[in-house]
Amino acid sequence: MAYVPKDAKWYLAELVQEIRVEDDPRNVVWRNLTLIRADSPDEAYDKALRFGHDGDTEYDNPEAKQVKIAFRGISRLDVIYDDLEDGAELLFYSQLNVSQKQIAELLCSKERLSVFQPIQPMEGPDVASAEIIDEVEKRFGITRPIRDT
Repeated sequence: MAYVPKDAKWYLAELVQEIRVEDDPRNVVWRNLTLIRADSPDEAYDKALRFGHDGDTEYDNPEAKQVKIAFRGISRLDVIYDDLEDGAELLFYSQLNVSQKQIAELLCSKERLSVFQPIQPMEGPDVASAEIIDEVEKRFGITRPIRDT
């Protein structure tokens, strides 16, 4: 078993969801990092499963196609060793014998970091909820752009 401090209270789970849209052979897989407060690894695991299954849903997209989101499982469950505060380390990875070129390939300029990228329409099947899109359009007078699939 991995080292888990006796006073550990926070865990980070990666929950895997599969999304399928009626009449579309493609699927979309989301890997969601989810923060979990628990007093033990077993409790964290149980909560991760519950959070994952809580996301199972079905709804119609704007093209009146049924969208199904299904929890597929947990791909990671890690303890967070630090207290949650500014600068806390959440995860780390260790690699041995990494070349300078490989290190350089890991790094991104500010402009290439995802948080600074313009919003891009998602590729693949339309997994948007028609109900939510309709409500946003009604409340804010925004018309959703037509998607290329």
